[in-house]
Amino acid sequence: MPLIPIPRLDSTSPSSHRGRDYDPWEHADQIGIEVAVRRVRTAHGRWFPEHNTIILSNRLRLSQQRLVLAHELGHHAYHHPDDRPKHEKQADQFAAQNLICPDELADLYKWVPDEGRLIQELGVTRRLLQAYLAA
Repeated sequence: MPLIPIPRLDSTSPSSHRGRDYDPWEHADQIGIEVAVRRVRTAHGRWFPEHNTIILSNRLRLSQQRLVLAHELGHHAYHHPDDRPKHEKQADQFAAQNLICPDELADLYKWVPDEGRLIQELGVTRRLLQAYLAA
């Protein structure tokens, strides 16, 4: 089953930035989602639509929280009621579209010799890079 189109941010808002300029905390604030960092036992983060809240694990470094928050915002954008595999894939693609700037990726392809270094330069995970390339 094909994925539905990735919801786009309003291009006039500050959160329309992509790549390193994308701030998921600012994005969450602009759309009225509360973000809390707490002890989470079974996941890195969780979207609670009934409370309009995203919980991030307190065990994650700030750079990891950024990636998880972008992913959880994808669940919000798609109105996901659960975390079935199809929804996880859509949330990954939403996060990847915001966390990876196409111009930066194109530039990096010119001089970065391998995928490991590419994901390090972009500040994303292999899974998010693959989600971006699959979109």
